[in-house]
Amino acid sequence: MRALLAAGGTGGHMFPAQSLSEELTRLGWECAMITDARGRKHAGRIKADPIIEVKAASISPRHPIKAVRGTWQLAQGVRQSKAFMRAWKPDVVIGFGGYPSFPALRAAERLGIARVIHEQNAVLGRVNRVFAKKATVVASGFADLAKLPDGSNHQFIGNPMRDAILKASNKSVSGPGINLVIVGGSLGANIISDVVPQAVAALPAEIRKMMTVTQQTTKTHLDAAQKQYADAGVAATLDTFFSDIEVHLAKADLIIARAGASSVSEIALMGKPSILVPLGIAMDDHQTANAKALERLDAAKIVPESDFTVDRLTQVLTEILNDTDWLDRAGRNASKLARPDASRDLAALVVSAAGK
Repeated sequence: MRALLAAGGTGGHMFPAQSLSEELTRLGWECAMITDARGRKHAGRIKADPIIEVKAASISPRHPIKAVRGTWQLAQGVRQSKAFMRAWKPDVVIGFGGYPSFPALRAAERLGIARVIHEQNAVLGRVNRVFAKKATVVASGFADLAKLPDGSNHQFIGNPMRDAILKASNKSVSGPGINLVIVGGSLGANIISDVVPQAVAALPAEIRKMMTVTQQTTKTHLDAAQKQYADAGVAATLDTFFSDIEVHLAKADLIIARAGASSVSEIALMGKPSILVPLGIAMDDHQTANAKALERLDAAKIVPESDFTVDRLTQVLTEILNDTDWLDRAGRNASKLARPDASRDLAALVVSAAGK
């Protein structure tokens, strides 16, 4: 059997595609991928051969010239996708959202090939909305999925996690003291890199002396952050990227992060309390919707980006770190959102769709 994965853009779309490719490969399936130039950079670990690069672009009605150009590129991508599908003959096409998935889903629709959609966020993305109603099934990372068209076949399965994350979650344990882990999302986060070191430095001395910090930061903030932590007497490990971030998450007592679908799902899988800072410019404010899934369980504190200042974060950190009961309770509550079998469940939906 053959599955064609369609994803692109940021790591948030590519990580679940990688997880599904690993699961389908274990089941003996052949996988291929359609993506765009940007997605190709994230496709190195996906178990798919071949990986086909097609034309794709976003379309904004606020920019008519760009919209015309984008429409033309998508049309080219659809033609390229149809040509590949006619030659490779996939049994099912799986779209993970983002404009790079549009050409493959449109081509599959026109060729009558079964289509599975996976939506990582708590708000159905714009491309997925176009194809949801006629898709064989819409699988989602969150139980509550906003903007889902009436009549869609929706199933909540969770977000597929990479094998490394799943393995690390089985070893999740906190050490002595307070281990604070800060991640900025796959695109980094200037505001988090700027505010967190200053807020930690402003904490009471009795809290700082118990802390260790692991922080993903931007290159421009790296030297200043190291100095701020050193001056505050806080042991800190900083880098622009951690290839083994799952190891650090597993050892965390508290996590500060954006609220992308992958981040929220990883936090839940690890069973960790968190402070979440939703990206203010996220489409349809989907990161706030993601964060609220943990907040409703009393597993996270949400600090809007507009309110994410040194004073506000210092206040929140002080309250949380002085409330060990909440830290323990929030970690247990976060685990209620975890779906460790999401990759297997999505693969089962794909197998079922291919057989219809």
